[in-house]
Amino acid sequence: MTKFGGKRCLITGAASGLGRCTALAVAVRGASVVLTDIADPGLQETAELVRATGATVHLAQAADVSDHDAVVDLAAKTHAELGNVDVVMNVAGIATWGSVDRLTHQQWRRTIDIDLMGPIHVIEEFVPPMIAAGKGGHLVNVSSAAGLFGLPWHAPYSAGKFGLRGVSEVLRFDLRRHRIGVSLVVPGAMATPMVDSVDIAGIDRSTVAVQRGISLFMRHAVTPEAAARTVVRGVERDRYLIYTSPDIRIGHLAQRYFPPAYNAAMRTMNWAMHRYIDQPAH
Repeated sequence: MTKFGGKRCLITGAASGLGRCTALAVAVRGASVVLTDIADPGLQETAELVRATGATVHLAQAADVSDHDAVVDLAAKTHAELGNVDVVMNVAGIATWGSVDRLTHQQWRRTIDIDLMGPIHVIEEFVPPMIAAGKGGHLVNVSSAAGLFGLPWHAPYSAGKFGLRGVSEVLRFDLRRHRIGVSLVVPGAMATPMVDSVDIAGIDRSTVAVQRGISLFMRHAVTPEAAARTVVRGVERDRYLIYTSPDIRIGHLAQRYFPPAYNAAMRTMNWAMHRYIDQPAH
């Protein structure tokens, strides 16, 4: 079992949502943290909240994980102070939705750069020092239900999250000989600030249809605090797949063991998306 007491944890996306709640959850379990996010004001607020629990914040440095040079700089400062971290938690990400005829190249590129290359940059710079230290550790990658299922309009987001799932699937075996565990988190609906920042290509978010869809989403969304507790428990138990809500676990079982049900669900969701959301802006 992975215990957080005395461990040094790097957490990306720590300015809000699941990243902030995860930082607080590991802090109360006795971990010290290195925090990063592109949004510095929120990041510093998280750092103060963590310190208020009595935990140590070694570094709270703003960085864009899609910028490899920024991650290199973050790693250099972290390793100069700590030598290495024990747990790497890739939480940072964005969501971009849209039909393929409306998505721009910039939307595809930005989503892949942040959701896939961002975690890869962090893995590149922080996991090899963990291996060299020879003390084991844990790597946590936050994917999504969109990294399991063919959800409508999620092509860019799924490209990043399926890719991160593939990286994790390889590393869970590659890193075993170094006693480094790997966990892949696959959240479903979660009530985080990302809900208000989802980029929907060619759609006016202020329309009644879109607002109705957001309200429906929020009605069955779990809180980031609850999701963070689930993530921490999953890591402590060395679980590879960590579901933050039971509907995603059930859906994944259906996908694997009863494909007709999964296919019907995806077709129904696709129809509903076009029926209720894919309408001209007005």
